[in-house]
Amino acid sequence: MANPMRDEESAKRLARAIASDISIYNEAAIIKGIEEDKLFDVLEDQIEEGRVHYNEKVPPEIQAKNYYNRALVDIILKNKAHVKSKIW
Repeated sequence: MANPMRDEESAKRLARAIASDISIYNEAAIIKGIEEDKLFDVLEDQIEEGRVHYNEKVPPEIQAKNYYNRALVDIILKNKAHVKSKIW
């Protein structure tokens, strides 16, 4: 792992930046995924690509704190709460 992040705030910022990129570049897919209750299937490749990037930069002890998954929820799902869905 080249230049791993050693502090949690940097790891949180990276997680949020990756989630923001996913949100910005996949707006239509996110809306469709929420409406059809298959968001994580629709974004599977993008989420995994982001996770790989995150895990390359962040040491395992910080990865275990789940900041990447939290960022996905905070950035992608909470910002789309207005989209009609069967689950909310």
